[in-house]
Amino acid sequence: MFSTKDRVPLIADSWAARLHEYLGGTIKGLGGVSLPVGGIEDHVHLLVGLKPTHCLANVLLELKRTSSVGVHDEIGENRFAWHTGDATFTVSPPACHSVRGDIKNQKEHPQQRSFREELADLGSFEE
Repeated sequence: MFSTKDRVPLIADSWAARLHEYLGGTIKGLGGVSLPVGGIEDHVHLLVGLKPTHCLANVLLELKRTSSVGVHDEIGENRFAWHTGDATFTVSPPACHSVRGDIKNQKEHPQQRSFREELADLGSFEE
């Protein structure tokens, strides 16, 4: 999970699906498995399967780098940038189904919680 720089709502509905596909394709290109990618105007969620040989920091760096370049070059949104931080969690196989549903339904969730509240809730995620 990571957000736009300063959590500015720059991810427009008109190109969000392209961004999500791009992120998923980048994961696949790195040798990982991209499960759902979703999000809203100021952040994205990814459920990803990585190999034990992957370095998570390098994967995130590449995801952010290539997607920023893609948004600048293909979408033309030059103000777009990712926040420097991120949140990563391991998910047990039995919990993957729930997490997939949450990611797919990001737009439908009422945005009553701030990004920080959502992040805190994820830290105590229960199946």
